[in-house]
Amino acid sequence: MKNTTVDARRVVISGLGFISSIGNDAAEVTRSLRELRHGLAPHEFMPGQYLPVKVAGTIKGFDTRSTHHAEWRWPERYSFARDVLRSLPPHGLHAFCAVEQLIADARLTPELLADGETGLFTASAGSPFLQRHYLNQLHASEGARMHPMGVVSTIPGTLNFNLAPHYRIRGAVCGFVSACASTAHAIGYAADEIRRGRQQRILVVGAEDLSCESTYSFQSMRALSRNPDPDTASRPFDRDRDGFVGTGGAAALLLEDAASAQARGAPIYGELLGWGQASDGYNMAIAEPEGRGLAEAMRRALLDAGITPADVGYLNAHGTSTPNGDLSELRAIKAVFSPAGAGPAISSTKALTGHALSMASALETGFCALALREGFTPGQAHLANPDPACEGLHLPRHTLPTAPEIILKNSSGFGGSNVSLVLRRWSAANRDT
Repeated sequence: MKNTTVDARRVVISGLGFISSIGNDAAEVTRSLRELRHGLAPHEFMPGQYLPVKVAGTIKGFDTRSTHHAEWRWPERYSFARDVLRSLPPHGLHAFCAVEQLIADARLTPELLADGETGLFTASAGSPFLQRHYLNQLHASEGARMHPMGVVSTIPGTLNFNLAPHYRIRGAVCGFVSACASTAHAIGYAADEIRRGRQQRILVVGAEDLSCESTYSFQSMRALSRNPDPDTASRPFDRDRDGFVGTGGAAALLLEDAASAQARGAPIYGELLGWGQASDGYNMAIAEPEGRGLAEAMRRALLDAGITPADVGYLNAHGTSTPNGDLSELRAIKAVFSPAGAGPAISSTKALTGHALSMASALETGFCALALREGFTPGQAHLANPDPACEGLHLPRHTLPTAPEIILKNSSGFGGSNVSLVLRRWSAANRDT
């Protein structure tokens, strides 16, 4: 039964922005998803050094390798003042570009952004890349030198610190830190704020550096793929997967009260019907083997949305391409869908992008929104030899030319945080239901 205590308002996605390995705007991202065109490429995490990890989901059209913003390069369509750039980490630049896309897409005005009815929820791990540089500078100078923006440009709240004042946002501003489930939590809590009438709209923004410090650190956990071939390094649910491929960039979504979005003539990509969360209570870094926490998050999301497993047409999996994580998720999916005789199409788009860490949920929810509006279902790229645990599940190898009515989106993070989101296609059939 649907939770009726918080559904006075309907929540829709009414704006998108992307800076990603598979495209730097919605049109390019849509083409990549339809064609299953990945954005992985050879990458040197420490130039000149031999490292076993050689592939990443690279961001094209940007160069943020320098620790000084004056040496950064980005597409000509964006223009930023020096005072904006001086307090940004590399992923902060990507975030600003994604938000600029969102503002144009959603037809937001400066007045709406500053009206107190618009909030901002963000997630990132901060910038270990810049933090290392500034702390080395501090120690080398024996405490005499430290960049004045060294704190606000490096710690996890950096997106809030920079975006909120720039856009004069006076509504709710909050950051989320639950590892790879962070922006899924941001989306879920943003939906609740809107459903309860506390905010009209909330920008959800996730961004991450692609650097040695933020990505290669996972190598010590044996979590990264050592496969040097960009065409096969990220292969969720494949028997031969050996770890995830790192990526960075930014993704921005606007969650909004449906009536507000319609009154403004904003594009509506889909409706967020509900969400659920549950923890594994198992291990700080390893998913519970049977996927019990994720299964419970899915059940709670379905309950909140007022639907059954049979209603789900597509499941966008967390699917990082790690041996243990993928297996746990496959078991969770079977626990929820198999007893109901349900068989949604399943894929992990991380096969195309790599794993974007805390921004992954925002990025992939954006993909789901595009699929709903543009009319397709992303296939499972790079699946050559399915894990035996895939038996009985529907993982199409190619993108399907039709859109599902309902999508379930999974996300999981360190410590056992699991979040599931339910999205529905926005059509004449459901606008008034």
